[in-house]
Amino acid sequence: MAEQALHDNILLEVQNLKMHFPIQRGLLRRTVGYVKAVDDVSLYVREGETLGLVGESGCGKTTTGRCIIRLYEPTAGKIFFKTRALSPNGDPQIVNLLDLDKEQMKLVRREMSMIFQDPINSLNPRMTVYDIIAEPMEIHGQKRGPEVEERVIQLLEHVGLRAEHMRRYPHEFSGGQRQRIGIARALALNPQLVICDEPVSALDVSIQAQTLNLLQDLQEQFDLAYIFIAHDLSVVQHVSDRVAVMYVGKVVEMADTEALYTSPLHPYTEALLSAVPKPDPLYKSERILMQGDVADPANPPSGCYFHPRCRYAVPICETQPPEFRELRPDHWVACHRAEELQLRGV
Repeated sequence: MAEQALHDNILLEVQNLKMHFPIQRGLLRRTVGYVKAVDDVSLYVREGETLGLVGESGCGKTTTGRCIIRLYEPTAGKIFFKTRALSPNGDPQIVNLLDLDKEQMKLVRREMSMIFQDPINSLNPRMTVYDIIAEPMEIHGQKRGPEVEERVIQLLEHVGLRAEHMRRYPHEFSGGQRQRIGIARALALNPQLVICDEPVSALDVSIQAQTLNLLQDLQEQFDLAYIFIAHDLSVVQHVSDRVAVMYVGKVVEMADTEALYTSPLHPYTEALLSAVPKPDPLYKSERILMQGDVADPANPPSGCYFHPRCRYAVPICETQPPEFRELRPDHWVACHRAEELQLRGV
């Protein structure tokens, strides 16, 4: 996928990203193994688009997002990002985020931000809404004053809150309102890329719809690119331009949303799609029940990680890891039998 970084409309490209957490035991805390939370992930995001990142709980979606923004320091890989922050004349340049020092990364972080999953624990209960939203601006050199206060009021209005809310504390708001505060904070520095880590999973269904509509409106208004992390495939289908499917730290399929939902190429994607609720009560879908549990990232199986649960597995799946390759235009898959299988979509 290295050639993708050369395309003018690619904002972010991740190549062979790995994040291995050490397992330490004993009195001396010796390292006896590693949890391969992210294991050779490659993906890219175009300017102004939404890439959905889906998979079962524990597959490495959130860890991937945190590695991209360098809240975690990855074990290996490359993260190319198109930034203007490091250019003296403001021209865009492509940099590998993992090569940047602390001060350079601080400058680039103006152009990328994150909306966290839990709106209760992601907001400091001792800070007012004004302090929470103004904090990124203060960290990046904007002194407290009328300009910052005016910007905070603008951001609150953009997310559907009022100016008088900025003197209140997080506990005085509902879950949906707290998530709107988190969204306002993420937009404080006019980012290009926002990583949305399951931003609606902790909300009621009606509030989920409002929050999703808000995110789409903000994307159109500010020309944002999203990485939308979720496990609800119906939500991802609604908001995403393209979708990447993860399983045990690896991306197993990535394609345009319509192509992936109607004609998947990987058996894991087919199994996930079979669980999507159908709006027609008379339609009886055949649910694919995967055998066994998700593989242990500290001790993954040989070959294809999915082969112990795959009903299409053949001997080669048990011994050789499949290559992540572009089988159709802009449709990537890691499966030995992708060419011959006829899989069902939604």
